[in-house]
Amino acid sequence: MKKYVQPLFVLIIGFIGGLLGALLLTQQQDSSVISGQNNTKTVSYSNSNSTTEAVKKVQDAVVSVINYSQTEGSSSSLDNEESISGEGSGVIYKKDKQYAYIATNNHVVDGAQSLDIQLSDGTKVAGELVGADTYSDLAVVRIPADKAPAVAEFADSSKVNVGETAIAIGSPLGTEYANSVTQGIVSSLSRNVSLTTEDGRAVSTNAIQTDAAINPGNSGGPLINIQGQVIGITSSKISVSRSSGVAVEGMGFAIPSNDVVNIISQLEENGSVSRPALGIQMINLANLSSSDISRLNIPSTLKGGVVVRSVQENMPADGKLKQYDVITKVDDTEILSTSDLQSALYKHQLNDEINITFYRNGKEESTTIKLTKSSQDLSTE
Repeated sequence: MKKYVQPLFVLIIGFIGGLLGALLLTQQQDSSVISGQNNTKTVSYSNSNSTTEAVKKVQDAVVSVINYSQTEGSSSSLDNEESISGEGSGVIYKKDKQYAYIATNNHVVDGAQSLDIQLSDGTKVAGELVGADTYSDLAVVRIPADKAPAVAEFADSSKVNVGETAIAIGSPLGTEYANSVTQGIVSSLSRNVSLTTEDGRAVSTNAIQTDAAINPGNSGGPLINIQGQVIGITSSKISVSRSSGVAVEGMGFAIPSNDVVNIISQLEENGSVSRPALGIQMINLANLSSSDISRLNIPSTLKGGVVVRSVQENMPADGKLKQYDVITKVDDTEILSTSDLQSALYKHQLNDEINITFYRNGKEESTTIKLTKSSQDLSTE
């Protein structure tokens, strides 16, 4: 009997053990489902990344700039009312014991009778224009220091690389969409962007190109890197091709931070920027046709430079440069475009001397020019 009873007993015990195990597993599964259902209601996720961290560093320093102008109509100034004539963006970059200073675009504050600064929390503060510069399209506005919630940091724009992350913060279409953030990359460096000043002069600026979405109202706001540092001040975009009339997207431009720092420091101190001038009309060599280039009698290996179209009398270049000279260097700086020449020139002060290297009649020559005149001395004819 032991021979048969013992195996039977083992089978019964095994069956009972399996049944109990199955019941326990079912209970655990039911429990885990219930537990899982409860967890989905309480689980929270951290969606922070390098972009959100960069934005956090600077977003409280980004402001909206509201431009008010006088409404025409009544002969009595008391009856005239100020109305909003434009809105843009800006960034607080400096604070001392008395004031906080905001960088923005000249075209944002141009013609303003008064200015309001809307802070990141929606509070409005009266702004005072410190200075503005048409040529660089930069301006400085100040507000009481105790009203500034944060200060942004400028990066070294000479270290910016094509392809790196670029983040724009500002108020596209005005304060209704204040503190909007868009992200892209640095598409190109040293883009030559042509502008026309109020008095009709053509000015070429050196700009960072980005595909981050830029819209009206973003002007004057910061373009930042992934470290949350300002690499440029947003200034313009191309929405339609000038040559073909075709609509384009993703072509925004910002004034490099190194250029911004140079200009706003002068605006803080003097309220304006006094720039030395050569007194020449110029054009990019790269923009000329092959037939025009052949007339210049320059080496075929020369692909960049600035061609002198004319020289104004009684200006520093008079007697030093001639029509059709091709400028290739200022001191040790290579000159490939008009924006390069302007950048090199504007690093100097009045009465400084510069050495210009150029081609004339097929020969490379150089001359020293003393910068005795400013841009205010240029003829407008």
